Amino acid sequence: MDIKFLIPQKIKNFYHLGQAVLANFIYGFPASRRQAVSASRGGPARKIKIIGVTGTNGKTTTVWMIGKILEEAGHKVALNSTINFKIGTKEWVNKTKFTTLSSFAVQKFIRNAVKGKCDYLVLETSSHSLDQFRVWGIPFAVAVITNITREHLDYHQTMEEYRKAKLKLFEKAPTIVVNLDMEKPEEYLSCNSKLKFGFTTSNPNFPASTRRDCSSTRGEQIPISNKIPNSDDQIKIIIAENIETGIDYSNYQLQTTNYKLNLPGKFNIENALAATCVGLSQGISLETIKKALEKIKGIPGRMEYVPNNKGFKIIIDYAVTPDSLEKLYELINQIKNILPLEKGVLPTGGEGFEKQSENFKSSPNPSFSKGGEHKIIAVLGACGERDRGKRPIMGKIVAQYADYVIVTNEDPYGEDPNQIINEVFSGVISKINDNQEIKNKQIPNSLATPDLAKPDKFPIPNKIQNSFIEGENCWRILDRRKALKKALKLARPGDFVVITGKGAEETMAIGKDRISWKEKEVVKEE
Repeated sequence: MDIKFLIPQKIKNFYHLGQAVLANFIYGFPASRRQAVSASRGGPARKIKIIGVTGTNGKTTTVWMIGKILEEAGHKVALNSTINFKIGTKEWVNKTKFTTLSSFAVQKFIRNAVKGKCDYLVLETSSHSLDQFRVWGIPFAVAVITNITREHLDYHQTMEEYRKAKLKLFEKAPTIVVNLDMEKPEEYLSCNSKLKFGFTTSNPNFPASTRRDCSSTRGEQIPISNKIPNSDDQIKIIIAENIETGIDYSNYQLQTTNYKLNLPGKFNIENALAATCVGLSQGISLETIKKALEKIKGIPGRMEYVPNNKGFKIIIDYAVTPDSLEKLYELINQIKNILPLEKGVLPTGGEGFEKQSENFKSSPNPSFSKGGEHKIIAVLGACGERDRGKRPIMGKIVAQYADYVIVTNEDPYGEDPNQIINEVFSGVISKINDNQEIKNKQIPNSLATPDLAKPDKFPIPNKIQNSFIEGENCWRILDRRKALKKALKLARPGDFVVITGKGAEETMAIGKDRISWKEKEVVKEE
């Protein structure tokens, strides 16, 4: 047994803190704090502003958007995200599989960004890195939270501890940006920050009757100012209205100005609002922000379409949490349910889309039109050595939306991939009774369906209450390539093949090995 699993996390964090102090001494203090002091005294060194972005979902997209806004405003920018690193014009892939690197790696990156004469560094900041002091000593100028939903409970144990970890980013940041639509935004707004921004599409806690206009440093009429509930503090709020989203775009309005993103989904509008708040906090005009956002054509591995000549849509997305899966599949179902029924015809939105989308969203229990012309074929898995409790939840969410479900391997790390697949699959199917379990037997590396395979390989009862029957419309396939091949074989013109979990990652973690895996290339090969 690995002894590290016997040591309480709080004890480990003392070690991490020591590492952070040492990393700051070697890299951080000379590179950021001392040079910042030098700059304030008129010295030749440059001060770099560091923007931290945390949240359960949307961090990477928001980091990209912030970077584009800052660049559009004429700044030289460094980025550190789940999918890539960037210093000025130099860009390279993040192959580490870490959202936020070790203390030493982060501090070295900051030093290199300063040496590269960057004005800003946008740092994607995970709850693990905050809890483990990996970003200790970093003078964040702006702290952003995109949202907070269930994730990493294997590590944090409770949502309360998860929220506390995220809060650490906000403790000393002079400027904060908070999603007012998420649960308990007041916890973050209560931080002692000089400038507070909030963004919303619908939050009733900030009633329109109490709003008043305020002006930015550029003299524009931008966010409305409002009093934070149970506080004397004021918050600058931006509100997206007249929201419309299609298969490859989303529109919204800020005051009287219309914005169009080349990214679908309300969740991407929320990401854009977070980035807009950051831009405004840095004195960037709404005109510049709008121009930057509309130039973004897509984010690798985030609702990314893979071109093909077979008339169906292939979508790759990183979604690895219940919330991100639900938002993704809800959007795809909205699109699917309003598409014309001619095979192979996949328009990009249009008149009447929003009306039907709002009808869909306003229903507490929307009915999905499974069957018909447009099918959804889902491929998913779950990461090993992470929150096991979310696995059946993820399977259940996908089963609510998809017509066919294939559960496969993702990143098992040191865990048994068969066990992971079975736990996800338990959410896909309904149990005959509370005692019915999915046996943890070896899953065959085969495309054969149960009627062609040995019966003992598939110990699932043949009568499934929610209409999912293994071998007919749901499968467990260990080999991810074969799972993708199966999904593509099932697809017909007009269908959607939705592949989640890997996104733009370039490796698969199996044990201690990192196997080369580029989802988009594999799909094209099949």
